[in-house]
Amino acid sequence: MHSPKIQTFDPVVGTNTDTKGHPRAIHTFREHDWGLYLSRPIVGRPNAWWMETWVLPELGICLTDWRWNPGYERDQDFYIDIAEIVRDGRVLRMTDLYLDLVVRTGREAELLDVDEYVSAVAQGLLEPRLAEFALARSHSVLDALARHTYDVEAWLAGQGILLGPRAEPVRGTP
Repeated sequence: MHSPKIQTFDPVVGTNTDTKGHPRAIHTFREHDWGLYLSRPIVGRPNAWWMETWVLPELGICLTDWRWNPGYERDQDFYIDIAEIVRDGRVLRMTDLYLDLVVRTGREAELLDVDEYVSAVAQGLLEPRLAEFALARSHSVLDALARHTYDVEAWLAGQGILLGPRAEPVRGTP
């Protein structure tokens, strides 16, 4: 079992440093009162070529919408990481808390990686405060999504969060 994965989002230099410490250049980076929006090409993954991410510190979530390569398409509209997100000036540091959700707009949300979460808690990799936060946050998000007919954007709009204009993915962008 791995320790919680940590990544940073730095709008000052325009990078997202992934969980392995590799800085990734961002195509589009926008700061908002509610957090960050970023859009970038995917490097080194055969299944996807582009991703859009919304980092929402106050909600303890990170939303991602992927552009899949042919043959790798998935039946999902948003992938939600449950996370502790801490601000350090303009930089956001995100600790992934194992639990994730897949949202299929208008139909359902599915909680994923419960086995990883339980294993991390059992092995002491996730301190009790974060374990409780992750469990409470995942249930809160599931409840909110159900009340908004599994529409992420409608739920967030009710919180005063508009995801805003989306960047246009560009194939072949470095």
